[in-house]
Amino acid sequence: MKSLEWTAVKITRYGHGICSHDGEPCGCAPTEHAFMLTKERNAGGRADTCRFLAAGATRSLWLRARQGQLAEVGPSLTRDLARDDWVIFESNSILKFLKPSLYPGVLDHLQTDFKPPALGFIDRADALVPIESHMDGRMGPAFDPRVFEGKPRFPVAAPDYFSSELCQFVGQRLLTPRANLLWKAECRPTQKRSNCVSTE
Repeated sequence: MKSLEWTAVKITRYGHGICSHDGEPCGCAPTEHAFMLTKERNAGGRADTCRFLAAGATRSLWLRARQGQLAEVGPSLTRDLARDDWVIFESNSILKFLKPSLYPGVLDHLQTDFKPPALGFIDRADALVPIESHMDGRMGPAFDPRVFEGKPRFPVAAPDYFSSELCQFVGQRLLTPRANLLWKAECRPTQKRSNCVSTE
C-alpha cells in the first residue's frame, strides 16, 4: 500500500490536563488554541505518528483537540487534507463526522477497558480483526455478540499481526468509488471527496 501515498492522522482528545488516550496526565494539550495539528518528521521514533512513517505513510499528522470541540476542527483539517487522495485515521471519534470508505474494528480480548467511542461504533465496522482469534465471553459484558453477526473476521496474532486475507479485503474495498466525506459540524460544513479508512 506504500504506492498509494497515504496520509495518516492520529487524533487525541484531551481535557482538564488529562490525555484521553490513556487517562494519564500528559503534556499533549495545546495551551493557546482549542486544537493543534502538527506534522511528524521522525520515522525512527517510538510514537504512533513515527510508526506511521516507518510503515510507509507519506505524511503523518497528530491532531490534538479539546474534549467536545472535535466538530470545530473539521474545516481546518479538511483544508489540510484537500490534496490527499488516501487518508487513514487512528480514531473512533472521527466516525461522528465522517463516513469512511472502510472501518475495520480491532478487538483485543486482553483489553477490558474499551473506550466509549469504540463501544459506540463497533456495530458499524465493515470487518472485525480479533487479536489471537478470541471473540467470545472474554470480550467482556459491554459487547453485544449480535453486533458481530455477518461481519467478515480476519484474526491476527503476535508478533507481526498480519493477515493476507485482510490485506486482500482492504485492497478490494479501496477499489470502490471514492467516499463522499462531509464533515458534519454544526457550522461551516466542509465537503471533500477522498478515500478514507478509520481504524482503532
